[in-house]
Amino acid sequence: MSEQQVVAQAAVVDGAGGLEPGAVPAGGKEFVGRSPGQLAWLRLRRDRVGLASGGALLFFVLLAVAAPLVERLYGKGPLERFPERLDRNGFPLGYAGVDAEHWLGIQPNLGRDVFIQLVYGLRTSLLVAFTAALLTIGLGILVGVVAGYLGGRVDAVLTWFVDLTMAFPFFIFCFAFIPVAVNQFYGVRDAEATWFRPMLLIAIFVLFNWTYTARLVRGQVLSLREREFVDAARAAGAGLGHILFRQLLPNLWAPILVTFSLNVPALITAEAALSFLGIGILEPTPDLGRLISDSVDFIREVPTFTIVGGTTLFLLVLSFNLFGDALRDALDPKSTR
Repeated sequence: MSEQQVVAQAAVVDGAGGLEPGAVPAGGKEFVGRSPGQLAWLRLRRDRVGLASGGALLFFVLLAVAAPLVERLYGKGPLERFPERLDRNGFPLGYAGVDAEHWLGIQPNLGRDVFIQLVYGLRTSLLVAFTAALLTIGLGILVGVVAGYLGGRVDAVLTWFVDLTMAFPFFIFCFAFIPVAVNQFYGVRDAEATWFRPMLLIAIFVLFNWTYTARLVRGQVLSLREREFVDAARAAGAGLGHILFRQLLPNLWAPILVTFSLNVPALITAEAALSFLGIGILEPTPDLGRLISDSVDFIREVPTFTIVGGTTLFLLVLSFNLFGDALRDALDPKSTR
């Protein structure tokens, strides 16, 4: 039995989680103990900022997932152009082209609808960030658990490899590696597949970001491997895999979950930055970073174009960060919030 399961069975709390473990309320009627997950949910429900940011995240995720449905209902596609809505200089007619047909206006020069570009840009950013974050967490957990539990030379080699990976400058590596990688698969006259650049960015993000999770998990495992429940599993003849993934890993879910929630916005920002610099997602795939980059040239004539893209990215990242902070407080049993 893991440490968290023992704590969960021993804890006795009231409806707000206020009674101490083992306490019996007046009247002698015992309450059923709650698991650590239930206690965390009770704390999170009391955090208004956490609930608001979680609701905003749910809205963004649903909007991205339902992008094809939104396109059908809205009646416009991300690659569809409306040249009749532009003047002779390529600027949108009226106030940034905003009207009942185009809710957020028209993109200068290209004549695309900005709203549907944002919806599909959210889809691209969240797909890249979530996929990279999941792979990053998985690899980091594997390396961290093995290094922390086995120790010795295995720990020394893996720690050295972590330090070596963290020493590489991320953006300089991207500027040097991405063009070389593209040239290895596509010639000058070849059209680059739309899936290639997102997959390449995911691979780069995993290569650089697994180290933070590995160091966190290693430190937690070092403090857990000498606990009584691990000694009991060894005495019972449990194998290495059972100890690592059935005894140690269930006690690490809280910091891992917080790390994941804070890693996603960092990856969203990194993906947008690379696209803004011209080495990330390229045409014709919609992307928030490239949308902001395209708007810079028209910031004086059509400022709303820049404001819409920048505000969307800002709110998305802010929602993730606030929810990650709220989740960390909820999973911390010593939190006073």
